[in-house]
Amino acid sequence: MIHIANYIDGKLVSPINNQYLDNYNPATGKVYSYIPDSTGDDVQLAVDAARKALPSWSNLSNIQRSKWLEKISSGIKAKLDELALAESIDNGKPLWLAKSVDIPRAVDNFKFYSTAILHYASESHHTAQGVINYTLRKPVGVAACISPWNLPLYLFTWKIAPALAAGNTVVAKPSEITPMTAFLLTQICEEINLPAGVLNVVHGLGISAGNALISHDDIDLVSFTGGTSTGAHIAKIVAPKFKKMSLELGGKNPNIIFDDCDFDKMLKTTLNSSFANQGQICLCGSRILVQRGIYERFKTAFAAEVGKMKVGNPMQDDSRLGAIVSKPHYDKVLSYISIAKEEGGKILTGGEAVNLDGENKDGWYIAPTIIEGLDQQCRTNQEEIFGPVVTIQAFDTEEEALKLANSTMYGLAATVWTTDLNKAHRMADGIKSGIVWINCWLLRDLRTPFGGMKNSGVGREGGWEALNFFTEPKNVCIKY
Repeated sequence: MIHIANYIDGKLVSPINNQYLDNYNPATGKVYSYIPDSTGDDVQLAVDAARKALPSWSNLSNIQRSKWLEKISSGIKAKLDELALAESIDNGKPLWLAKSVDIPRAVDNFKFYSTAILHYASESHHTAQGVINYTLRKPVGVAACISPWNLPLYLFTWKIAPALAAGNTVVAKPSEITPMTAFLLTQICEEINLPAGVLNVVHGLGISAGNALISHDDIDLVSFTGGTSTGAHIAKIVAPKFKKMSLELGGKNPNIIFDDCDFDKMLKTTLNSSFANQGQICLCGSRILVQRGIYERFKTAFAAEVGKMKVGNPMQDDSRLGAIVSKPHYDKVLSYISIAKEEGGKILTGGEAVNLDGENKDGWYIAPTIIEGLDQQCRTNQEEIFGPVVTIQAFDTEEEALKLANSTMYGLAATVWTTDLNKAHRMADGIKSGIVWINCWLLRDLRTPFGGMKNSGVGREGGWEALNFFTEPKNVCIKY
């Protein structure tokens, strides 16, 4: 059975305490590898290595760093099938999804920032006769990058790539629930002889390795993606130290469907935006708001199509949904379905665990679930479930739709379906959300800012936003 290793100072190493955690295959419910149970001692070694490597890495030209990122991108691309299989086994997602989305996006993350850094420019201002101001942007230092379990390599590389491109060195902690592709990435870094200490990866629990990392005085900034409660904990530690911090947190995203929409296109996309990756994407639309004129038509058609979605072995091409990522999360999602019933919700389809046969009989599977009959203030419509569970509600007017859309503590993403261009612009302007998709979902341009409002986070990632975050601006004023 595989023992995953930490990657510190250019070497794959065991945890200092030689202690390991069980790593489960969600599709079977069985342990299939072991994860380092790292502590502050391992974090210290990683931070020391990153600090030692910082001067030489930050002094490389942008072109030189760009070439290293291209090598990593090419290394991921060359092992796409191996990484996709590892992602599917580790996370429970369908193999076809890992092949078509997760790993290609990891390739693109490094490729994008390998070129973006070559076009990253600062500003100059001719202030007055004989006076010019210009801005230098310097790497911040040692970056702590902490990524979640739902899109493991996708989001891990989304943080690491711009941090490295900007000249920082990195100590990263992937989720202890899905560590395998981060481990395989470090093997790629070892194979291409990435300079020692530039990237360091420490595996382990948030309460030990994670806390040690965010609390370390030699960490200069923190980038975190994950749950809102964990983000609040990180902010309490990092903010008093006046360090840069980016927090991409939870969502309770509205999918707003007006009666003038392209119904067939909307229905097909809504199936995906509701249940992709078992609903375990922070951008999924878990609150479906439908204008009353098409509510019954939508409810009938949507329930019929959801009922056809196969929950099955992630290795099978016809499985639309795979396994829930872990037993605790599986239990959490089922508990919210019970809460919805207690709150008076009516289950239109799903609402139960799915039991498979053979090697998958002990896996963690839940049927895609639609619930109606709940008001907006209930727990089911206010709290992030992060699973294959959606609610549907009717609305009458544009104003009511906007009020419902903005009625949670979150503001990460929203989707609007309408063929009325004026209405689309009004809704996009009024929704309190970091991202609004009109007549589409999850179309991402890596140049655009990504992040949320309210309890969905602090700061933005993507494009120049990420490079700005991972650099410090310095104004220089010259009188000549």
